[in-house]
Amino acid sequence: MTLLDTRLGIAAAWRALTAATGVHVDADLVITRLGPPLREEMAQWFPAERVDEAIGIYRSLYPDHAISPSVALPGALEALAAVRAVPARIAVITSKLGRLAELHLAHLGIEVDHVYGDVFHAQKAEVLREIGAALYVGDHVADMQAGVLAGIPVVGVASGPCSAAELQAAGATVVFPDLRPFPAFLQGMISVGRPVSDD
Repeated sequence: MTLLDTRLGIAAAWRALTAATGVHVDADLVITRLGPPLREEMAQWFPAERVDEAIGIYRSLYPDHAISPSVALPGALEALAAVRAVPARIAVITSKLGRLAELHLAHLGIEVDHVYGDVFHAQKAEVLREIGAALYVGDHVADMQAGVLAGIPVVGVASGPCSAAELQAAGATVVFPDLRPFPAFLQGMISVGRPVSDD
């Protein structure tokens, strides 16, 4: 939930999964802890021998239920425009399958240079190093830790499941309530050649 608010759609997909499998899932609870790999959440509701099957069903339901309800979060489009104005490349690095992330982006007309899907925590750090990222923005403590592992500044956005305090403790260079302050922050980084705080 860094760029997009996907909660309504994801909840709808989980409810569709319940309808398809007969296994009750508390969709309202699920959307309070988005970020980690799908397998971790699925294991909370299905026995181990059914997790793979449930993941397959969920992903087959996802395009029809989860994409259209999603909306851009406050400041997201302006933040992307600010990066383009540098100019710099934009990569989306997510635990979601890349093809599903691309459906979200396409639905909202958001163009990025690369999408790296099905990665989490240290795997995100590997991607950040491989692409030579200069800055990472995320909403989960694992994103902050990935930025630290990659040795780059990391911006926390408290629009997801983790609080500002949790993001700060995990190594965020700076934390914003949403992406609206990001363009000014980025301009500050460029002007002084290093990250600036929001003090």
